[in-house]
Amino acid sequence: MSNILKKLEQKLAERAAQGTLRQLKTTSGLIDFCSNDYLGLARSEELRALIHKEEDKYKHLPLGATGSRLLSGNHPLFEELESIIARYHHTEAALLFNSGYSANVGLLSALPQRGDTVFYDEASHASMKDGLRLSFAKTYSFRHNSVEDLRQKLKHATGQVYVLVESVYSMDGDAAPLRELAEVCKDQEAALIVDEAHAVGLYGEKGEGLVSALGLEQDVFAQVITYGKAMGSHGAAVVGPQALRDFLINFSRAFIYTTGLPTHALVALKCAYTLLPQLTQERERVKKLSHLLYLKLNKLSGISCSPENSVILSVFLHQPQRLKELAAALQQEGFDVRPVLPPTVPQGTERLRVIVHAFNTEEEIDGLVKAIAKGT
Repeated sequence: MSNILKKLEQKLAERAAQGTLRQLKTTSGLIDFCSNDYLGLARSEELRALIHKEEDKYKHLPLGATGSRLLSGNHPLFEELESIIARYHHTEAALLFNSGYSANVGLLSALPQRGDTVFYDEASHASMKDGLRLSFAKTYSFRHNSVEDLRQKLKHATGQVYVLVESVYSMDGDAAPLRELAEVCKDQEAALIVDEAHAVGLYGEKGEGLVSALGLEQDVFAQVITYGKAMGSHGAAVVGPQALRDFLINFSRAFIYTTGLPTHALVALKCAYTLLPQLTQERERVKKLSHLLYLKLNKLSGISCSPENSVILSVFLHQPQRLKELAAALQQEGFDVRPVLPPTVPQGTERLRVIVHAFNTEEEIDGLVKAIAKGT
């Protein structure tokens, strides 16, 4: 046992020496420029009241799912909610998973088969890469948002071909060129899979996501819809053809061998979908505020900020070694902003990840800009 502990301690010491040791922190009373609660639903009193009211309708159901959905865990609320999700995202069917991570792992470990080829954007989320590691398919990355690099690599594909991207990237905040990707996939008979985690709620007439906003539902084979961000809830769904849902029920180990979501989580999701169409003003406001912050930050010396049209902004220091120091100073000033360091992002791309929300104010934007200017 002591040898194991020494090895663990050595690995932790290496991280600490590199300045990349992760630790859990709690914050209270700070102005939120950190969370993924883009529209404020996670703190919405209206959503809370709606959940309490709706829960009364399901008092006959157990609090927990009590088991895998293939055993004792399934009940009509699952089926009702999945029908709502499928209609909302203009697809045939939906299947709920317990998190965005498990949805990506469950989908990508099961769907691509031996002899198939998968191409994924190099900036894709860790959960997508982890799912592919469990697959028997050949996998290759292509340069971030480079349709041309993908096109060249597709020439060497065999079997069924899959292309994996995020619609809005979680670290860089930029959007995938979905129209161009869809055209390439159509030409090559490849199946396009899009992770909508950071686009759901923000894009589309009712917040359906970027795929819907661009009218590409018929060109995308599957979408992963994650609920722990703009939806203010928990869990995720894979949406797509009915045959895909049936396949995952039979072959996705992350679905088969997992206890289903508790009733409260399902009710919360149903209520979030009820409110989401009404949040047009919040969607417009968060985009306006994020653009305002982008313009103000790019007037400061010693930093650069990107991308221009995103609620996720990366702030790069000309002296990156001061990144953690600046983040600590911002928290001392009352702003919850966190540094993002390797291995989460590649070496040399360390940044502050600043997220704007519909509940932030212009005064808070100004205060944050002043604090960053002071700290740099």
